[in-house]
Amino acid sequence: MGVTDVSFIVRLAATLLAILALAVLGRGAARLLRQPEVVGEIMAGLFAGPLVVAVLGGGALDSLLPARTLDALKLVSEGGLALFLVGTTHKLRLGVRGPVRRAAGWVAAGASVPSLVAGTLLAAWLVRWGGADVRGHAPAPAFVLMVAVSLSITAVPVLARILEERGMLDSDTGRAALFGAIIIDIAGWVLLSVAVGFASGSPAGFLRSMEVLAAGVLFALGARRVLASRWGTGLVVRARRHVAAAVGALAITLAFASERLGLTAVFGAVLLGLAVPVTDSAPWESAVSLVTRAGRALVPVFFVVTGVTVLTAGLGGTPWGVVVAVVLLGAVSKIGGGYLGARLGRQGRGRSLTIGVLMNTRGLTELVVLKVGYSAGILSAPLFLAMVVMALATTAMTGPCLGLLKARQARATRVPAGAVP
Repeated sequence: MGVTDVSFIVRLAATLLAILALAVLGRGAARLLRQPEVVGEIMAGLFAGPLVVAVLGGGALDSLLPARTLDALKLVSEGGLALFLVGTTHKLRLGVRGPVRRAAGWVAAGASVPSLVAGTLLAAWLVRWGGADVRGHAPAPAFVLMVAVSLSITAVPVLARILEERGMLDSDTGRAALFGAIIIDIAGWVLLSVAVGFASGSPAGFLRSMEVLAAGVLFALGARRVLASRWGTGLVVRARRHVAAAVGALAITLAFASERLGLTAVFGAVLLGLAVPVTDSAPWESAVSLVTRAGRALVPVFFVVTGVTVLTAGLGGTPWGVVVAVVLLGAVSKIGGGYLGARLGRQGRGRSLTIGVLMNTRGLTELVVLKVGYSAGILSAPLFLAMVVMALATTAMTGPCLGLLKARQARATRVPAGAVP
């Protein structure tokens, strides 16, 4: 190993440590502001690069992150994201049981259909009046479906953390919202794959993408049967750490393979997460949690790389009218649709409004979807930035809105002084 290689490794390690330290600062700031920690982590990572460019200029950013270092960070971020998505999508396999089954179905429909319609209308407006810089040059079916999916996402990981922090995870309201979000995200991953297939611009390319999608689903079903067998369960009990390492290596391999075959890199990791068995015993959950923790530690790299490669180019060219329209459509369609769905699921008004606010949480899942759309050439840099602002704004408003609803409910149920003998 030459001196140049040693210098590169040292620089890369120092950069990774700086990114992880930045994530710690972001989480601390979020706690002070009573926001989910992931919101601070996202903000710190995404806007670190643009802030350096704004203050010190583009030359300073090039000095801090030379092309070779940035390329290595991209690989690290994609690998870490693949590991994290295995655990995230594994949780999507949780079943919907008990009295919340009916409510969760209606919540999923209410929180997704209006958002899909709003996204379709937004895409049509951008095609007609948005201009080429914002519209981009993707085929119309891919663009319309991508924008619609982007507005429909609800982030299961962030929502689960908010419910846990507020003691709502085991409540009927929290379970209906969480299971509704699980249904939405499963549908979102499928529609995202279809949008990437449309982006090929040719029937042959689309059919190839759909063939890869079908083959991947068959692989996941077959792998689930093998892993859920007595042999698979015995293997994970005997060698949990080795199995976790194998799952992680397979997730990264499938991620890069699916990208080479015409789909997004996250598709392979999502399929593997859905293939791992969900059991009442701990072995597989314990193994997957090791993979998830490793990926979770590297997710801040994804935020920084996204900010450097996309936001530094898109900040100046984004019409703020588009940003406002995206944020308003995203919030109104989610909160209103979630409320309507919960009401159709026979929930009370107060509980339905709480569910609507919860379904407005987007967070990390939304950013992954947006990055896929941008990498596939479907979303332009200005529209990507507008969607990122929408993701951050809707996630950040969840906590304060829940606080206002709780205070309102407390006032409504307060017994006036002297009313009780």
